[in-house]
Amino acid sequence: MAYETPITIKKAIDNIKRKKYLLPSIQREFVWDTWQIERLFDSLMRDYPISTFLFWKLSKEKTTDFQFYEFLRNYHEKNNRHNTKADLLGDEDIIALLDGQQRMTSLYIALAGSIAEKALYYRWDSPHAFPEKKMYLDLLAESEDADLKYDFRFLTDKELKEDQNKEDVFWFEASKIMSMVDSPSVMQYAIQHDLMNTAKYTKEQSSFALDTLSKFQNVIHQKGTISFYLEESEELDKVLQIFIRINSGGTKLSYSDLLLSIATAQWEEKDAREVIHQFVDEINSIGDGFKFNKDFVLKSCLVLADIKDIKFKVDNFTKANMAIIENKWNGISESIKRAVELVSKLGYSRDNLPATNTVIPIAYFIYKNEFENTILHSQSRQQDRFQIKEWLARVLIKGTFGGQPDSIYPVMRKLINEHLGSFPLEEIINYYKGRRKSISFTEDDIESILELNYGKAQTFSALVLLYPSLNWNFKYHQDHIHPKSFFSTRKLNKLGFTDTEEIQEFQSRFNTLPNLQLLQANENTEKNNKPFESWLNEIYPNAEDKRTFILQHHIPTDTSLKLEDFMRFFEARRTALKTKLMRELKVS
Repeated sequence: MAYETPITIKKAIDNIKRKKYLLPSIQREFVWDTWQIERLFDSLMRDYPISTFLFWKLSKEKTTDFQFYEFLRNYHEKNNRHNTKADLLGDEDIIALLDGQQRMTSLYIALAGSIAEKALYYRWDSPHAFPEKKMYLDLLAESEDADLKYDFRFLTDKELKEDQNKEDVFWFEASKIMSMVDSPSVMQYAIQHDLMNTAKYTKEQSSFALDTLSKFQNVIHQKGTISFYLEESEELDKVLQIFIRINSGGTKLSYSDLLLSIATAQWEEKDAREVIHQFVDEINSIGDGFKFNKDFVLKSCLVLADIKDIKFKVDNFTKANMAIIENKWNGISESIKRAVELVSKLGYSRDNLPATNTVIPIAYFIYKNEFENTILHSQSRQQDRFQIKEWLARVLIKGTFGGQPDSIYPVMRKLINEHLGSFPLEEIINYYKGRRKSISFTEDDIESILELNYGKAQTFSALVLLYPSLNWNFKYHQDHIHPKSFFSTRKLNKLGFTDTEEIQEFQSRFNTLPNLQLLQANENTEKNNKPFESWLNEIYPNAEDKRTFILQHHIPTDTSLKLEDFMRFFEARRTALKTKLMRELKVS
């Protein structure tokens, strides 16, 4: 491996555009944000070192033996996060980047593309949530940030337009520096845009503008900024070891990135990187959406393929194990998908499934029993669905899968294999009784559940246990029985409550489980902030229908539903819920 003569940023960008520089499949994806890119350019302008790069040179005869990807040019956090597979004909040598992808991609995006990250306060599915931004440099003044000297900033068209008439800022689009090949072109730009006009700008501003633009041109076109080593070995094993070694310190890649890299290199028929990325996107789009990642999929592969050691370490991603996983991928992926669909059908999503790895044992159960086509709707699998729902609620309330759950998977595999044909809920409960990962409950546990607050993921699981017979073809919301809006001090005063301690008691209880229910989404929308008794009489004028609703929601029939009687209502329903939970969770 040799240390090569540094090259300019301009030459590096040109090589990316020509597909001379590519990314090997063992590279992770782009993860930098706009702040890191802006800071990188400030470092370049101040002559700070940005570390060396490591390139891997392959002859044209070898380029078709491996998989390569193009650099991201227009990054979009939702729609364009994945690198495009490079279409190579094997008619010329290439250079693959082994170390420095984040920096090189940042240079490319800033000088030739754009970035679109999710804006605050917008929903993920909003058309306005991901505004496109390009990088600009203020030519009139230094940055106001004490850590920076040069004010590089990613701006939307709207933000740029808002600043157009300001006298103290001049935003220069960074990509335009690529065409300024010499000093005269810099001066020509400054004159054409009145930057030398002292009637428009102060002498200090004009001087700063010319100096800054000249320095920027020099950094991109003149200075040998890209220092790099060149590895010319074409042995994949050696390259993998180099890659792992250089990424073992500093800002570490996640194990899943490294392991996915190795899997990608070792799968024979499929492109593991592309397949797994697409699969993650697919399962995350199920129902109301989830937040699964590559770690989840890779761990699922190890578990479902019955690999003995399922820890994330390089030794477990041998060529033999990768061949097993690739061969079983269709069945594995289908079982994972069905498990996610089942969990979604039970009302879970990214908002109330805090431990995504709880889905792995469910997927294993489906896979080993070949229930992919029956688990969701078949009447014969209804009991399994009930058992899985209770198991999932138990482990989520208990936090069983927090920390490192690797010790759980071998036990679940063993119990599922010993009881093929039905989900072994009782066997799992009995196995863990008295152990650290116990999913049995005591009366003290029930008391803690009754104190759970609105909106918490555990609260939803507790409500799932309270409604074992709901039709999960409908969507359900957590809902305050007596609406939250009525518990402000002002409204309680209007009802005649003036004692501070009494008001605080109301306000400390309305948000906990005894005042919560699961309500169909459309009913919840209609209910809105109406007093509970009024809404109930309105939607169920028939006395028998009203009684059915009250019983279904574990509300004692002899309890007043008026808000002024909230404390009596609260205590009565709390007692009813405790009885129900103790029965459902088999607490003696």
